This record gives sequence, structure tokens and C-alpha cells, in this order.
Amino acid sequence: MNSDTSAEKTTGSVAYAPEHTPRMQFAQHAPEVYKAMIRLDAAARKGLDPALYELVKIRASQINHCAFCLDMHTKDALAAGESVERIVQLGAWEESRHFYTEKELAAIALTEAVTVLTDGFVPDEVYEKAARHFEEAELAQLIAAIMMINAWNRIGVTTRMVPGHYQPGQYK
Repeated sequence: MNSDTSAEKTTGSVAYAPEHTPRMQFAQHAPEVYKAMIRLDAAARKGLDPALYELVKIRASQINHCAFCLDMHTKDALAAGESVERIVQLGAWEESRHFYTEKELAAIALTEAVTVLTDGFVPDEVYEKAARHFEEAELAQLIAAIMMINAWNRIGVTTRMVPGHYQPGQYK
């Protein structure tokens, strides 16, 4: 696919809708901010289980409707050995609890609470459940990872980054 809005991807006899054009190339126009975000993101992932990290990134990106980040983090999760089933069920995790560990469920719930701050706060019970499953240093890293994906989502959605072209590990 190319970024031209008149171009369509065809597979067999099926023609897909044209790809949208990004509003801007954020990294090109704010290179220092972008580099700082990359460094902060790398720091935020330290000490977190890579599978958990990707689940958090995917769930926040689902909530924020960031197609670019969904493309990136599902591909990275699959490349790291995550199952398609767990990724697919993540959008309905509360009804699919048996696909995840209690620790992962606590992280997913915290991800939702931090991501949807329009509800006004992170509920005590959500935070306390996460605190029971994560030591304080790891919990701080989890909060940092949630913060980072929310920042990336806002850049991706605002600038209309185009999904579909990311290759696993491309930005690591």
C-alpha cells in the first residue's frame, strides 16, 4: 500500500478502501521531542515482562483508537510469541479473564483506569489490586509504560499515522 489517498490495495478481486494520508511526520518536525520520547519509552519498559508490556500497549491503543500503535504492538507481540487468541480477546478481557494471569488482569485494569481519566480518577480498588501483584518498583515501571503508550497514542491519532507498514522490532 502507499500513502496516496487515491491508491487502493487489492487482494485477488477485493479492492480495499484507499489509505489515508498522515497529517504530518511528527518525528521530522519535532525531532528532539521524538528522541526524548524514544528514550523515555525505553526506560519505561525496563524490568517489565515483555508480553505484559505489549498487552498494556495494545489495550491502551484499543481504547484510544490508535490504529498505528495497534498495528505496531500486535505485530511486536506476535513476533515475541504472543498468541493470536490472547491478542484478539484483549478487547473483551473482562469476559475472557481465563486467557490471562491475575497479574496481567491487574495490569490491564490499571491500563484502562489510567487511560480513561475522563472518569475522574484511578479507582483505589484497581490501584490496590495492581499493587498486590507488582512490587513498587515494577508498579512504577508499569505506570510509566501506560503513560508512554497514552502519549504515543495521542501523537499517532492526532497526526493520523498510517498503520500497515510497520515491521516487528522496527523502532527498538
